[in-house]
Amino acid sequence: MYLYPRLRDMREDSDKTQADIASVLEITSQQYQLYESSKREIPVHHLITLSQFYNVSVDYLLGL
Repeated sequence: MYLYPRLRDMREDSDKTQADIASVLEITSQQYQLYESSKREIPVHHLITLSQFYNVSVDYLLGL
């Protein structure tokens, strides 16, 4: 699946920490770490928030 590695790549490319992105999503950094490591599925509303934050489409995040 493209989503989880892409989340990490985009975060690193924007010089953000997991805590920074967790703050954007209003969740804990531990919860975001579970998303990024594919141990927990990311909810659609967080995908939408991340697509707006990174200025990309949800399709791009999903690898479509």
